[in-house]
Amino acid sequence: MAVSEDFLTSVQELLAFVPELRARRMFGGASLYSGDVIFALLVDDVLYLKSDEKNAPEFEAAGLEPFIFVNKAGDEAPMPYRRAPDSVWDDEEEARRWAALGLDAALRARAKKSR
Repeated sequence: MAVSEDFLTSVQELLAFVPELRARRMFGGASLYSGDVIFALLVDDVLYLKSDEKNAPEFEAAGLEPFIFVNKAGDEAPMPYRRAPDSVWDDEEEARRWAALGLDAALRARAKKSR
């Protein structure tokens, strides 16, 4: 689950437009925040964006797999994050669109918790 310093730097540069963007390393990976909301994970030098029932169809239509956490015992637990498409690296508009999908899902999850 390691994330290289180079990859972390690349993602921060890619998503520099995200308001109050910050990264926090955890368990060998990293979480990306916009303010106090986690909207993305970095695991094994792969960017995963927050997903929920509303945006999952877009990720599925693009063939983007979910992040599956595997613990030391080998048990698998699907997480509410999906791999970002490769197109985000080549097209700022695509990066903005997919980052917004992840951030919107994170904001919806926070709103559900506060109810």
